Amino acid sequence: MHNMTVESQQYIFDAFQKANQSHIFKYYNQLNVDEQTHFLSQLAAIENPSKLVSTVSDAIKFSSSNSSSKNFTQLPHEQTASTLDLDPETSQHWSELGFKAIADGEVAVLLMAGGQGTRLGSSDPKGCYDVSLPSHKPLFQIQAEKILKIQQLTQSKFNLDKLPTVMWYIMTSAPTRKSTEEFFTQHKFFGLDPKQVVFFNQGTLPCFNLSGDKILLQSKNSICESPDGNGGLYKALLNNGILDDMVNKNIKHIHMYCVDNALVKVADPLFLGFAIDKQFDLATKVVRKRDACESVGLIVLNDDTKRPCVIEYSEISQELAEKRDPKDDSKLFLRAANIVNHYYSIDLLTKMIPEWISSQEHLPFHIAKKKIPSIDLKTDQFHKPETPNGIKLEQFIFDVFTSVELSKFGCLEVERTDEFSPLKNADGAKNDTPTTCRQHYLERGTKWVKENGGKVEEGALVEIDPLTSYGGEGLEFVKGKTFTHGNII
Repeated sequence: MHNMTVESQQYIFDAFQKANQSHIFKYYNQLNVDEQTHFLSQLAAIENPSKLVSTVSDAIKFSSSNSSSKNFTQLPHEQTASTLDLDPETSQHWSELGFKAIADGEVAVLLMAGGQGTRLGSSDPKGCYDVSLPSHKPLFQIQAEKILKIQQLTQSKFNLDKLPTVMWYIMTSAPTRKSTEEFFTQHKFFGLDPKQVVFFNQGTLPCFNLSGDKILLQSKNSICESPDGNGGLYKALLNNGILDDMVNKNIKHIHMYCVDNALVKVADPLFLGFAIDKQFDLATKVVRKRDACESVGLIVLNDDTKRPCVIEYSEISQELAEKRDPKDDSKLFLRAANIVNHYYSIDLLTKMIPEWISSQEHLPFHIAKKKIPSIDLKTDQFHKPETPNGIKLEQFIFDVFTSVELSKFGCLEVERTDEFSPLKNADGAKNDTPTTCRQHYLERGTKWVKENGGKVEEGALVEIDPLTSYGGEGLEFVKGKTFTHGNII
């Protein structure tokens, strides 16, 4: 069977046969040398097939067990703060700390940009998407210019000789990597120094049949794979040398976010300062849950383990979802909606990532049943199923929260209209569409103009360029001026 392989590849066959996956070699002898080489290199990336298969069956059992029996409650007051009612002194103090860290070159931004705009009817990376602002700036450009602006603000604040550098690490996926890099090159990195932008790929995991015991074949010389979820971030940081690079560059504070948030405050000094001041290893930004039925994950305390965690909306009873805060009846008891916007200390990552990756307890697989086009071994034909025929495995970034001591974990509530408007769906859906993102972006800019004494015509919305203002500052010049719809300031 293996007449065309080098002896050194024998271990790959042995490992997959031991894991009861011999079926994937069904067509091996029909392949030419290049196809065989491609196939074996894909398989070689899977470190321990037997462990993987047993982990998948554990994950299937776990996904059918119900976790709503746990006791979930609010995080203790000491671990939380809210910009909605923050006193100006604290706000100023935290911002100063954040700016100081940026001035000292200790801050990096970590962007998760692996997704394609498939639901938006686009095969481009989501970051290339233009939500039709008057400026037509795509998401990547808005975020790049926010980094540029925060560097400029820091430089003038501390009278620095040169612009401080905020490193920007961008995690792409195999399908989006090339087009993302081309987009940056074509736009001359949106004014950033190309050396401060580093691209790396998230990993993939094999797709399995519904019972989780057989890997599916994509073609005669490749298995089906899918991205390993946002929890693949940790492994990708380690395997691509990104963590080492951060340590070598003396980075101490990392701000991580997702590309699809049109209102994100990239390298937000206030958020950084909040974590630095309280010496948190991991902190997260949340927005207030809109209502009891909003489909969002929540940041909560597991009262049994006294550890922070995220619960999915499907894991919480209706009674708990609707429960009001005993201290303030106008608020839900559990309301801290996860927006995947986190702070990490470099110390936490260097210490914990090896442990997180090797332990299924901290990064379990989550199962998604999907229609996976694959080869039918009975007919030897490639087929596109009408109903789910397999499972994709994902890891979730927040599953590691439970490994962080409560005293080292922080949660900062921010105003949704200032900081969170995700792009998930095509226009026509109820929310999270290009239209809602554009609307929210322009409403925020219009609010800033009015706060600074500018006038905006009735019903008009204006766009504030990221290079004009990072977060509403520096707009004194609009005072007394009148703006019309679609103006770019």
